[in-house]
Amino acid sequence: MTFSSIEDLKKLETEMPWGERNLPQTMYTFLTHTKDRFPNRPAASYQLFSGATDPAETLTWSQLHTKAVQAANMFRDLGIGETDTVAFVMPNCNETLVALLGGMIAGIVNPINPLLEPEQIGAILRETDAKVVVTLKAFPKTDVAQKVAEAVRHAPHVHTVLEVDLNRYLSPPKSWIVPLVRPKNPGNHHADVKSFNKELAKQNTTLDFADSDGDRVAAYFHTGGTTGMPKVAQHLYSGMIYNGWIGDTLLFSEQDNIMCPLPLFHVFAVHVIMQAAIASGAHVVFPTPAGYRGDGVFDNFWKLIERWKISFIITVPTAVSALMQRPVDADISSVKTAFSGSAPMPMELFKRFESTCGVDIVEGYGLTEATCLVSCNPPTGAKKVGSVGLPLPYSDVRIFKNAPDGPVECAMDEVGEICVSNPGVYDGNTYTEAEKNVDLFHHGKYLRTGDLGRMDEDGYLWITGRAKDLIIRGGHNIDPAEIEEALLAHHDVAFAGAIGQPDAHAGEVPCVYVELIEGASADPADLLKHAKVHVHERAAHPKHVEIMPELPKTAVGKIFKPDLRKMAISRIFDAALAKEGVPAKVAFVIDDKKRGLIAQIAKTGDATDEEVGQVLGAFVNAWEWEKPADQA
Repeated sequence: MTFSSIEDLKKLETEMPWGERNLPQTMYTFLTHTKDRFPNRPAASYQLFSGATDPAETLTWSQLHTKAVQAANMFRDLGIGETDTVAFVMPNCNETLVALLGGMIAGIVNPINPLLEPEQIGAILRETDAKVVVTLKAFPKTDVAQKVAEAVRHAPHVHTVLEVDLNRYLSPPKSWIVPLVRPKNPGNHHADVKSFNKELAKQNTTLDFADSDGDRVAAYFHTGGTTGMPKVAQHLYSGMIYNGWIGDTLLFSEQDNIMCPLPLFHVFAVHVIMQAAIASGAHVVFPTPAGYRGDGVFDNFWKLIERWKISFIITVPTAVSALMQRPVDADISSVKTAFSGSAPMPMELFKRFESTCGVDIVEGYGLTEATCLVSCNPPTGAKKVGSVGLPLPYSDVRIFKNAPDGPVECAMDEVGEICVSNPGVYDGNTYTEAEKNVDLFHHGKYLRTGDLGRMDEDGYLWITGRAKDLIIRGGHNIDPAEIEEALLAHHDVAFAGAIGQPDAHAGEVPCVYVELIEGASADPADLLKHAKVHVHERAAHPKHVEIMPELPKTAVGKIFKPDLRKMAISRIFDAALAKEGVPAKVAFVIDDKKRGLIAQIAKTGDATDEEVGQVLGAFVNAWEWEKPADQA
């Protein structure tokens, strides 16, 4: 089925309590149930290159089940018990999926972003006490193997590294060339190095050990990773299976083909998509190791849709922005829906995609700490563009505000902090570190998301801002503290405030405002150069540094970032309007209680709604015409 209204969702809840639904309890039984129903249907397809006729490898549900069981046996042979951690630092490929599922069956799997720097990877390996790491064998045009080798040097409990050689996906003559140009394989660490596929082939195809007897922690997912000690969220089998049930019940069937160019280290791909595929028997296609970042993926995207007869596209706003710069050059009539998450979709981009492709976009909302899914707009029925839709079945979403006697629920359309209780929330144990769970819940059950929002009269959820101080670049969380600490290490800087400035492609990108010490001589170019050296993650490098005589501060001396955000919106919007020759500029940026920061635009000539909308509609932040003083 699908859903078109809040009544459809409530009907599912009233059928029976969540605990009475007869669902698998472990990842092994979950996967086995799908294998028994659809043994010969395709489960996952992967192609190393992005061309519509390039070779691809498809695993059926029976084959994926067999390989996941072999991986689980292999990890157990390497000492991974139910409370031990096997990490993977991998781009997308079929081995990544096998390691993910096998790791969950044998112990606790810990996906790690391969784009992180060695220091960050090492910090996560230590935080999760990983004992086995699955990663790439050294391969041309990637430094993953080198980074992981350095990280393992600083993770003393890692005793085995299992390498995946992507050369097996190549055919001659390319496969002959790789050994000749392959970078030297790094081995400057204490762990044993073995071949993932050779060790896998030695294993039995039936489970060698007793499956878990019920729910338990089966995955660790790090949030951000831009500081030395990222937060690590704990995910239970039950939370993952809940995401699978949602996808199976409301979105997918075994007849669906899902295009997922998102990374398997992120909850969006792992829980929202892969768990839903397991529950429904749907087929997931992973194009290239880097997904949307892969060479030629955007240029070949529509042809890939035609090749695989895709019915669901999984995307993010940055990818939609890139796709809209390319013509639809293939038959995409098989596509029913595009599901977008990770960041808000600008209105102009939303309209352009739907009119160009004739495909509905469904926007949703989730977060790592809730094992992901919370709400989404109806695939059929009324969508409210700009909202993140209706809370999903068994998701109790409340908007709270602080009061003298504790948090109280907000009235309809009143902005407060979005808080969630659902089967994906691990009450009281969201993070691995107990101190990070302090004050994380309201009334003992509602996870505080750190996002600001409101619920409207129809039950739709709207995000208006963030209580937590994060920069979200294309769905990737960046901690501004790292940028600020790097700038403060410069001898001329007294104060630094990092925020996200609007960006038509990535949603927002980092920028930083600084106040210099008296008599200092540094200029923005000096500080940008300094930041590139001392901000360790490339995604966190500021795109703009601005020196101010004095940063705006609160009464207690804290930098007041809302003023900085208003300045950034004005600067970016004015530059965008000027570039396109539209005679208009930002008069004010107001903080609207329902909509967040809104740019009020003043005409400097004969600017029209359409002209301004075409320019500013590419940004997430809304705009409106300046109101007369008596209407403000």
